[in-house]
Amino acid sequence: MRNALDDGIYLAESLFRRLAEETADPPGVSRDAYGPGERRAHELVRDEAAGLGLEVTTDPAGNLFATIPGRDRSRRVIMGSHLDSVPHGGNYDGAAGVLAGLAVLAALRSARATPPLDVTVMGIRAEESTWFPYSYIGSKAALGILDPDVLDQVRRNDTGRTLADHMAGEGFDPVSVRRGETWIVPSSVAAYLEMHIEQGPVLEREQVSLGIVTGIRGSFRYRSGRCMGEYAHSGATLRTDRKDTVAATAQLIAALNDDWERWDEEGRDVALTFGILSTNPEAHAFSKVSGEVSFALDVRSLDIPTLKLVERRIKSLATAIEVQRGVSFDLGLRTESAPATMDIGLRQRLEESARTLGVSHRVMASGAGHDAAVFAGAGIPAVMLFVRNAHGSHNPEESMDMTDFAAAVRTMHDFIVGFS
Repeated sequence: MRNALDDGIYLAESLFRRLAEETADPPGVSRDAYGPGERRAHELVRDEAAGLGLEVTTDPAGNLFATIPGRDRSRRVIMGSHLDSVPHGGNYDGAAGVLAGLAVLAALRSARATPPLDVTVMGIRAEESTWFPYSYIGSKAALGILDPDVLDQVRRNDTGRTLADHMAGEGFDPVSVRRGETWIVPSSVAAYLEMHIEQGPVLEREQVSLGIVTGIRGSFRYRSGRCMGEYAHSGATLRTDRKDTVAATAQLIAALNDDWERWDEEGRDVALTFGILSTNPEAHAFSKVSGEVSFALDVRSLDIPTLKLVERRIKSLATAIEVQRGVSFDLGLRTESAPATMDIGLRQRLEESARTLGVSHRVMASGAGHDAAVFAGAGIPAVMLFVRNAHGSHNPEESMDMTDFAAAVRTMHDFIVGFS
């Protein structure tokens, strides 16, 4: 016989199917930030929350809140994640955390339980910086800490329209966001809990259902780097006369990868990725020495001194290669996010819930960025729960097993009902 939690998990499974169908963009799904895909995801969750009799509100930036009132209405626990996706991404990245929270609220509602304090599920806007080249737009707006210049200066990569224009086009209020109106008062939030699929292979490789996160890597990013040299004939130009940007950029990449190996041996936490690398298709040719290369560079670490060390090394290498090869590097616009430590007390509570329920779990750090970092940075006690996921993330092959999802929901439910 199914109990209230089973019903909540069944509801989430149904919503996963509908999300996959109604935001499909083969291969995978596309839930574009402040666009039709994200809009449809929010509509599905909002309609289901209203049907459960939850208090449903939306803030000026479009973040969604669904709440069960508690005995103490001056404080609340927030369970949340984002509902946007990368283009042609997987169905579970972000959405799993929102639907897990909704499953917990559905179970509480079905059991007619009144929690000790308000319990809210938050569907967050625009976490993926693929659409707008700026991190954590929705959570920063909800906390009143979004840089107001971002609204008019940051444009969506595919449309060229500003963030403010997209917000207004979806019926939200960029004027209030620009004023820094605070929808979440940090002192009133007892905890922020974000469940998310693991976006790497650790849990799958070790055959462990859940991960309890210790911290979230910070980052700095150069999204529009360039190496500039001179185009020349591939056969007639001697090696010593070339200003070859492909060779120069390859040298930079190879040197940084050698450094990364050394940093690993030293026990430093770091991840370094050249996610975009291309010559100019309007000017390149198989018989030309390339005079221009574009690249994007993403560096992450849990440790601020390591981030500073890597950045100094990048600039030092670029300068040396410029002198050696007669090229010039322009790293372009720099963005960053700070590392975040998850609350020790909340981590211990999650571990106790998992142990009580007999759920396999391990403690681990998060290599990817998440909205929980913003909440932690605002002084809100925050914690994350990872769920095993095969085939990585940011691709259509994400594969979260529903048995693991159910284990996460039960762990979250135990965490919530024991809160005081």
